[in-house]
Amino acid sequence: MIKFLDLHKINLPYQEAFHQKMQQVLDKSWFILGNEVTAFETDFAAYCGTKYCIGVGNGLDALVLIFKGYIQLGRLQKGDEVLVPSNTYIASILAVLQADLVPVLVEPNLDSYNLNPDLISPKITSKTKAILPVHLYGQLAEMDKINAIAKQHNLLVIEDAAQAHGAFSGTGKAGNLSDAAGFSFYPGKNLGALGDAGAVTTNDADLAKVIFAIRNYGSEKKYHNDFIGVNSRLDEVQAAFLNVKLPHLDKENELRRAIAKRYLAEIKNDKIVLPTWDLSNNHVFHLFVIRTQNREALQKFLKQNTIETLIHYPIAPHQQQAFTDWNKVSFPIAEKIHQEVLSIPISPVMTKAEVDFVIQILNQY
Repeated sequence: MIKFLDLHKINLPYQEAFHQKMQQVLDKSWFILGNEVTAFETDFAAYCGTKYCIGVGNGLDALVLIFKGYIQLGRLQKGDEVLVPSNTYIASILAVLQADLVPVLVEPNLDSYNLNPDLISPKITSKTKAILPVHLYGQLAEMDKINAIAKQHNLLVIEDAAQAHGAFSGTGKAGNLSDAAGFSFYPGKNLGALGDAGAVTTNDADLAKVIFAIRNYGSEKKYHNDFIGVNSRLDEVQAAFLNVKLPHLDKENELRRAIAKRYLAEIKNDKIVLPTWDLSNNHVFHLFVIRTQNREALQKFLKQNTIETLIHYPIAPHQQQAFTDWNKVSFPIAEKIHQEVLSIPISPVMTKAEVDFVIQILNQY
């Protein structure tokens, strides 16, 4: 079986360094907000090109804390509207709701699967205060256009960069293309921890100061609580593991791109729609997502031929049981995407033979 993602194989080269880091943390016995977290925050900010990085518990919390931070600063108020793609992972929408804001769904571009800038302006009302573009599957949203619209209407722009570590364009890297960005380091991400972990990046000193406090019970100084905060701190051990892996991220992203180039050039099957990519570094291929009208049949065929696949994501957000108010609303582009997408194996540890085989089988379908 060609695994969809072989985390054991991905992490195997780092095991000795992981053990060394773990021993260092044990020897210091400083387990919360220690030197490893500080080092990661410094290095990841430098990597993204931002002034600040705040390590938090996970990617969802990263987005929630950005919104709550802007509420504390008076840039947002509870009940404000946030524009968000209609085909995103549920966490993007949950973050808006958990900050007592109102998500407004905007359809994506069918070619890129990212938020369609041409559909943003018709959704803007007097209550709209922010846009949350998602760099879905690892490809940057059209940030130049989105930022131009936001500037025209005085809106905040917050990146959901959970899948786009290291993606960059002529104007900057994911995490440094907006007012603030949320990252996830879930184990399967391009930069993955060995458990839950996340971060906020920003150039906004006031926002960073507030989030540093909110993530730690609202406290800048122990037992002095300036804000109603939460407990969402990047774990010291996970930060240590991320410190080991960060220097290798660009190399691993290049390996992903190399596989993607082969898939795009060599998969030739009229039943399969391949992703659109301009071969630039704006995509890090967290996922390689194809589309087909009979997804169940293709997935079964691939499984019979020992190729594991996943669906990201089978149900559109507005059709989820959790969102009954949206269940009767139609978002046809999002629905088409969620009904047809299938993610095939792509990772920095895939062998040439495995890539050859995936291409061969898809061409036989």
